[in-house]
Amino acid sequence: MSTPQPKLKHESNAPTPADPHTSTTAAASAYTTPVIVKMPAATAWPFILAFGVTLIFAGLLTSAAVSTLGIFLTTAGAVGWFCQVLPLEQHESAQAEAKVAPAVTERLEVARIRTVPEMQRAWLPIEIYPVSAGVKGGLAGSVAMAVLAAVYGLIAQGSIWYPINLLASIVYAQPFQLSTRQLNSFHLELLLVATAIHLVTSLLVGLLYGVLLPMTPRRPILLGGFIAPVVWSGLLYTTLGVINPLLNQRIDWVWFVASQIAFGVVAGLVVTRQEQVRTRQHMPIAALAGIEAPGIVLEKGTKSEDL
Repeated sequence: MSTPQPKLKHESNAPTPADPHTSTTAAASAYTTPVIVKMPAATAWPFILAFGVTLIFAGLLTSAAVSTLGIFLTTAGAVGWFCQVLPLEQHESAQAEAKVAPAVTERLEVARIRTVPEMQRAWLPIEIYPVSAGVKGGLAGSVAMAVLAAVYGLIAQGSIWYPINLLASIVYAQPFQLSTRQLNSFHLELLLVATAIHLVTSLLVGLLYGVLLPMTPRRPILLGGFIAPVVWSGLLYTTLGVINPLLNQRIDWVWFVASQIAFGVVAGLVVTRQEQVRTRQHMPIAALAGIEAPGIVLEKGTKSEDL
């Protein structure tokens, strides 16, 4: 008859460590369990609201019926959209599964990406014209265009005030009430309005030339003196009826295109004769932010070859 064996200390009732493969499988199964999440309910009211606003402005160029329909759709879209989020936001339930992709690799060490320190990203353009170059080009081009416009007024109507009064009609309603004889006479308020429009537009285009011309360093005058004036003259030809109906009725397109080309040629010549400055995109962030960081930026009068 066998006697019972005493229970050894190492055979205690303590839980045995779990199998790593079993725990990994259990964790993966927990992640793949379907989860119900709440998401904002789908709605088409924002699209209806946006379409209604578009129709409101489109009706300003077409008819009042289009604007009326736009107001109706805008109101319906706003009310419908607000009702879905106020007083409580509407949600809908969706089933999501979070799958964990196992990280498997046969490499014994971390792979490093090979780089070539000598190769750097190309910085284009390397040099650009300063803002002052665009201002000078715009002012010079405005003078050339004004001279041709005055010559056109003398030849066509016998008065230099005729094109000036037509230009002022872009933002001033008085020229619409004037006859051709009155358009040929001097009006101080129209002169001031036309001068402001002419100078602001010329300065903006001059600044644009300062940015665009370095992109075509071989033939800058071809772009600034001919291609660009012809392009924006074509755009104005299709939209001038909305921008300035009076000027659209009385404009001479041959003289208009000629004045634009004169502006482009003169502005392009003035801009390209200015000294270019290097771009700052190669400078570190600390230097661009104006932080004093000795050793990062070269001091004045120091060249990189001297280091």
